Amino acid sequence: MIDAPGPWGSGPFTLVEGYSSLENEVAMIEDRPLAGVWLDTNQPRTDRLVLEANTDHWNKERGPRLERVVFRNNVAHDKALELVCTTEGEIDIVTEVDPSDAERVKSSEHAQLHAVDAMRIVTGVINRFTDDVPLRDANARRALNLAVDRDRLVREGFAGYAHALSGLTPHYAGGFSGAEPYPHDPEEARRLMSEAGWPEGRALRLAATSDVEPVANMLAEDYRNALGIEVELTIIPDEELLVAQHTLVEKVMELPFDVLVHAWIDLNSDAPPAFIHGAYFAADGPFRAGPPLDDFEELMGSFATEIDAERQGEIAAQIDQFVYDEALSVFLVAPQALYAINRHVNFVGHAATFELAETEVNEEHWSRRNGQ
Repeated sequence: MIDAPGPWGSGPFTLVEGYSSLENEVAMIEDRPLAGVWLDTNQPRTDRLVLEANTDHWNKERGPRLERVVFRNNVAHDKALELVCTTEGEIDIVTEVDPSDAERVKSSEHAQLHAVDAMRIVTGVINRFTDDVPLRDANARRALNLAVDRDRLVREGFAGYAHALSGLTPHYAGGFSGAEPYPHDPEEARRLMSEAGWPEGRALRLAATSDVEPVANMLAEDYRNALGIEVELTIIPDEELLVAQHTLVEKVMELPFDVLVHAWIDLNSDAPPAFIHGAYFAADGPFRAGPPLDDFEELMGSFATEIDAERQGEIAAQIDQFVYDEALSVFLVAPQALYAINRHVNFVGHAATFELAETEVNEEHWSRRNGQ
């Protein structure tokens, strides 16, 4: 949020023009103080936002290495991608490039593709509150994981720009040692689900937001083929997303899904359980879709009170191991963050945030050729 002039991020830049803000409302997880979460309702911003280098920034080695950064918020994403690929002097960086556009960027004359291993996951939230299907049974949840063809999901759903998940922590962010994603084993998946007692004729209710609809379609196909049960897929319209978020967070009404395909971006790469695992499974987690788990709470308590970094890392791995062993989610993929970058911009990507302190331009960049 940049809603007033002053330092931006960790201070390498100062806002000199415009604003980019957030409007939120609170969803309460429990009826006690601070047991709530902010839901993003709107993102008001000016058409143009300008940052200038903070020459007094304390970390001179890190940056800033750019004198001026202009965010053009009034350019549609597809138009910005066209401009960075076909021109110079209009757009230098386009964030959130879709994997389907990756080859277009790579083959362009003016741009290059940057793929960053990011703190992003797409997972299936399993509804353990349900009474009419056996999703409180770990074997049923393992069946949901064994039914998924993650290699196909990475290859066809993300054009190769994703990593299969084993647990919720991406492997490059300190997941538990030696972890392998659940294999694609339809036969074992069907056996486990049959033993767990999935009711005959009961469809699996799969839901997803519009941004992960292609993932949900592939997942529905895997479940139909592997488990031999019907799948009812619901895509939540964007205009109904806020109401759906309240339902998930507040846990007052019955959740209308068995599995929810859910994308999450973490802003902290140092201690994933503090945000990712806590959000999905802790007693006060906004995305928890089942009764609290005593063993998980005990592990999280140890993690929260540990001050030794090495020991905290060990507990983080234990938490991810527990979540994996109990198959508490359908572990899908960790998508890479894709950027289209002007070929004369030396961009430095980060796992958790979009920062420009270390980014610089070379002598061939249009701004230096033109003396700007």
